[in-house]
Amino acid sequence: MKIACVLGSPRKTGHSATIARHFLDKAENLGAKSQTFYLNGMHYFGCQACYACKKKSDRCVVRDDLTDVLDAVRQADVLVLATGTYFGEVTGQLKGFIDRTFSFLKPDFHDNPQPSRLEPGKKMVFIVSQFQPNEKLFADIFPRYERFFEWYGYAERHLIRVCGASHDADIMQRDEVVSLVEETAQKVMRK
Repeated sequence: MKIACVLGSPRKTGHSATIARHFLDKAENLGAKSQTFYLNGMHYFGCQACYACKKKSDRCVVRDDLTDVLDAVRQADVLVLATGTYFGEVTGQLKGFIDRTFSFLKPDFHDNPQPSRLEPGKKMVFIVSQFQPNEKLFADIFPRYERFFEWYGYAERHLIRVCGASHDADIMQRDEVVSLVEETAQKVMRK
């Protein structure tokens, strides 16, 4: 099983990246092969709204550092998106990437019962960490993006959400986090 992991946080060793690394370690122990992309170290643009991916190409025509990331996501069986919560939202880095996934949709996606260009049956894991301990706050992030990835044909969509992720704590010292990450890896790696 191939996993493409997209790290959206500007903090290369922040909480969301640490959780993603633990998930990938567990999945690799179960036989997966993974590739990780650190968005903050790349040079790329958001979607240019040119519609070339609907009119003259089946891929995004913008050529920048996201070109290889989008290709890896197309080829992967599992997509892992990891982000901190910044101003109640995914990071700007991750939002720019998500906007570029518009190219995964067919030209007639609005009324096509199979709107995605991706192979069906893919899985995704959405990792969100937030400093705010109140679970009711920012709980709308995953459902908002989950709908798009359902549209893309991701048959399984898993959430690993950690609230109260303070800056000075080791997030992987929390038993409930370790359990959630490991259980999710086991679910994803089932055929």
